[in-house]
Amino acid sequence: MTDLLSRVDQALLMAAGMFWQVGWSLVLGFGISAVLQVVVSKASMSAALGRNGVREIALATAAGAASSSCSYAAAAVSRTLFKRGAALIPSLAFLFASTNLVAELGIVLYLLMGWQFTAGEWIGGVVLVLVLSLVVRLTYPERLVEAARRHPEAGGGHDHGEAAEAGTLIEKLSRRDTWVQVAQNFAMDWSMLWKDLLLGFLIAGGLAAFVPGGVWQALFIKGASPWVQVPANALLGPIVAILSFVCSIGNVPMAAVLWGAGVSFGGVLAFLYADLLVLPLLDVYRRYYGWKMAAYIAAVFYAVMVLSALAMDLAFNALGWIPRTRPDVHAAMVHFALDYTLWLNLAFGLLALSLFVLARRNPMAHAHCEHHGAHHGPAHQHRS
Repeated sequence: MTDLLSRVDQALLMAAGMFWQVGWSLVLGFGISAVLQVVVSKASMSAALGRNGVREIALATAAGAASSSCSYAAAAVSRTLFKRGAALIPSLAFLFASTNLVAELGIVLYLLMGWQFTAGEWIGGVVLVLVLSLVVRLTYPERLVEAARRHPEAGGGHDHGEAAEAGTLIEKLSRRDTWVQVAQNFAMDWSMLWKDLLLGFLIAGGLAAFVPGGVWQALFIKGASPWVQVPANALLGPIVAILSFVCSIGNVPMAAVLWGAGVSFGGVLAFLYADLLVLPLLDVYRRYYGWKMAAYIAAVFYAVMVLSALAMDLAFNALGWIPRTRPDVHAAMVHFALDYTLWLNLAFGLLALSLFVLARRNPMAHAHCEHHGAHHGPAHQHRS
């Protein structure tokens, strides 16, 4: 019993330490995302994405990078674009970009795992879109796409903030209404993501405390030839992500645990890329598009994630950018000191508090949002 309580304490301490290391960066990232959601208009985006061309895919990718990192919100926006006439590849490119190219994800990866993983995530996000475009073009299911576009849905929806009025960037930022909308989007993103973040930190802390490193090394194959280990790790990474139920930024702490246990660079990247394949999201795809299209999306996503992770592993090895494994990651995550992290957390904590207060004093017309998409309907939108 004493040993169990000790491990529980270790798990909670690890979870708290991880959050302490990245707390300020989450506020910064969500703040940047909230500003972009307000000042970057999406009024004519759907009309501009009606083809599977390079321009349309690039526009969708840029829009996704400027949006919220919430996987469920991204899935809802992608569905809205698709059912309003956007082509399949831009719709899915938006989905990949919004969960791999957002600022907050790169910042958290940098703090927990180093610049190489931030580069692997952001460069990999572009690679994911390129591989996705190729795979979908080669396997394009025309009848399935049209059936998915007409697939009926039930339930109500939520409008995730309105775009700011017309004007230059300076003019928009000088208006009080703009900052009210920024605060509303900031609060909404936190309301959608805090459970995933909490779950991610708790799962990572629990696994770090209760699962010996040797289990991950055996599961992911360590010490074998790179020609065996790297592909095997890349194939297994998404499966672990699917079973962990953790999405968006919430899977970064778990990725840090895997990296500290010796999982290959490509295997960890494959795990990070797979936040769009967690079981609740697969059910969301089924409700949005029907089970046949959901199965197609799942198969394409898995193939794209594995191929992209392998490509990034090979490229980073060739460039000598693979970081050293950090077996001391556990100790690093539970280190608390009177350093810059404390002051950054205090400063950005006050910023977050002020945005929450502003949002509370100026509630949205429809303040409720079901995070996991169970009640998202055709009206659900996410402004970016």
